[in-house]
Formats: sequence, C-alpha cells, structure tokens
Amino acid sequence: MFDIERWQEILETIRKNKLRTFLTGLSVASGIFILVILLGFGQGIQNGISKEFEQDAANRISVYTGVTSVEYKGLNPGRFIEMTNEDYNYLIKKYQDNLEFKSSVYRIWSGLTTYKNESGSYRIEGVYPDYQFLENASLTNGRFIDYTDQDNYEKVVSIGRKVSQDLFKDEDPIGKYIQISGINFKVVGVYTDPAGEREEARIFLPLSTSQRVFNAGNKVRNLGFTLKPQGSFQEALAQSIQFSSEIQSFLKERHLVAPEDTSAINVNNSLENAKRFYDLIAIIKAFFWTVGICTIIAGVVGVSNIMLIIVKERTREIGIRKALGAQPWSIIWMVLHESIFVTAIAGFTGLILSMALLEVIGPNIEMDYIINPSVNFNVAITTVFILIFAGALAGFFPAWRAASISPIEAVREE
Repeated sequence: MFDIERWQEILETIRKNKLRTFLTGLSVASGIFILVILLGFGQGIQNGISKEFEQDAANRISVYTGVTSVEYKGLNPGRFIEMTNEDYNYLIKKYQDNLEFKSSVYRIWSGLTTYKNESGSYRIEGVYPDYQFLENASLTNGRFIDYTDQDNYEKVVSIGRKVSQDLFKDEDPIGKYIQISGINFKVVGVYTDPAGEREEARIFLPLSTSQRVFNAGNKVRNLGFTLKPQGSFQEALAQSIQFSSEIQSFLKERHLVAPEDTSAINVNNSLENAKRFYDLIAIIKAFFWTVGICTIIAGVVGVSNIMLIIVKERTREIGIRKALGAQPWSIIWMVLHESIFVTAIAGFTGLILSMALLEVIGPNIEMDYIINPSVNFNVAITTVFILIFAGALAGFFPAWRAASISPIEAVREE
C-alpha cells in the first residue's frame, strides 16, 4: 500500500539535507572568498608601502635639524641648530670607504621663478650631483648638475617636469634661461621623480652657487647619504643603524646638544623604516590568514556535521546496501564523494568570485599605502586544494561511521 505520509517525510528530509548542504557550501565559499580578499588587500598594502620607499633611494639616511629642547652646558633650550659645510666634509671624509652617494642640501622653500610671461613659486635646492640618485630621479632631457658646475659656481639648474610644463609649456627648456629671485639661471636638464608632481615642482642648482647667490654662507639644511650595498638586508640594516648613531652623536657633540635631546638632531633611516613597515605587513598578513583560515575551518566543521546528519538519516539505505553485498570502502567513498563535491564546488565558487572582484576593483584602488590589491593565483588555487583535502578529512569520519554500521541494526533503524 502506498504510504503518502512516509513519502512526504522522505521528501522533507531530502529538502532539509539539500538546504543544509547549500548553507554549508555557502559557509565554505565565504571562507575562501574572505581569505582571498584579505590576502589581496594585504598585498595591496605591501604595494603601497613599497611605492612609498621607491620615492627615494631605498637605503637613504637623511639628517635634518630642529630646535633644542634640553638645557646643556649652560646653553638654554630653544636654539635652532644649523649644520655647515664643515660637518658634511668631515663625515664624507671619515666614512668615504662606506658611502655610495652623498650630498648636503641648502633649501629655499619658495622661490619665485619666471620665464618670459610665465611664473611660479617652487622649492629651490642647492645640492651635489649625487643628489639625483638619493632622490631616485630620472632625467628626461639634458643632464643633472655636475661637479664642474659645483666647483665653478655655475648658474645652471635642473628642473622638475612640472616646472618645465608650467613655465615652458611645449617649448624645449634646455639652454633657456629662467630667473629665480631676479637672477638668471641656465636650464641644463629636466627630471622626473617617482613621487609625482609634488617632487617634480623643484629646481636643483649647485650647492656652492645656492649658498653664494642666497647669502647662505657655509650653512646647509640637510644631509643625505647611502651606504654601499652589503651581502644581506640584515648586514645593511646593522651598518646603517651604526652609521646613523655615529653621525647623530658627532653632530650633537659638535653643536653642543644634550645626548638625550631628541628634537635638535634628527636622523631618518630608510632601512629602519622599511623594516618596521615590512614587519607590520607580516603581522597584518598573518592576521588576515588567521581570520580566513578560521572561517574556512568553520565551514569544514559544517561539512563534517552535515555528513554526520546525512549518514544518520540514510542509515536504512546504508544497511540495505551492505545487506546486498556493498563493501565498506564503497560506503566510505559514497559519503566522501559528497563531502569532496561540496567543498570543491564551494571552494572554486569562492575563489572565482573573489578573484573576479579583485580583478575588477583592484586596479582602480590607489590610496595612501594601498595600491592595486591582488593575490597570487598559485597561492589561491593551492588554498582551494588544501580546502578540498580538509573536506575529504571532514567527511572521512562520518563515512567510517557509516561503514561500521551493522546491516541488521541499520534495517531496524527508524
């Protein structure tokens, strides 16, 4: 006799199992999706920070001064410290075997510059020729200032691309004369800078010339150095830290600054900054991995639970199969097949959706410290296969339980 209630119960069970399976798959897919998105943004942070360090030489050490904050040897706080050519010459002579590029800088923050009917206010910097490499600047036309210009107090300048566009429009600036604070200078080069327009709105001239025409005497505003490459990052970092400490101690002693004064003599070490940032990136990525993996584990646990429920509700079917001669491994594979299918479909769905989202929005994201979030496809696909393996493990224990069911007990199960 046809039992309508029994069939309705079976259909309801099937519907519930499908719903549970869908929700479990959704959990697994969301885990992969979240993990890939988080890894993508971790890479975006790394891209952004890397670009920040590309603006100048990666191992640059910069020295700048401020106002004393501590009384020392009878001198009151509040003194502004000014470095000199003698400071720079002493340091390059003492460390000449370790230095790769070096320059002191005399800076005018706003210098009125004119060419014919065009004018603008730009940062004027007197530097040595090595400053091109400290700034990681690239020439697009002409040349940078050289040591002949420095030795002969030549009135020549290398201008940034923005200065060239503002003053010369489409005209070739090489060989033309501009006026800076009413003094004529010959343009010998045009440069670009990785940092963009802000750094390209500058004009470089020989340090000796800038000190003479702007009545600076022997004063300099900044010092910049890079050290010769070492065998490893750790060796380079240790050398730069030691060098930074030594020049800071020398300048404090020379200008009568208290050793504990942290505002009068300042040293900015790019390698130290890089290490701090990359350590931070490693922590962020580890956090992202932890969040993503925990989400995936939750999905895998869900797969295991749904398989247990399915095994429980299919006990009679399993008993009949075994009574008809089904081998334990065929029962195990039947359950494993469903577990692997759920995790594979869900995993690849989460992967495809997350990769597509990063591909669409990633190139359009460019903000401070986050540029083009993306993820290595090999890493992502490996994560999915690990997930499938975890899904197989999650399904194995319910499958083993199903294979161990006695046919007689299974057939009696209601």
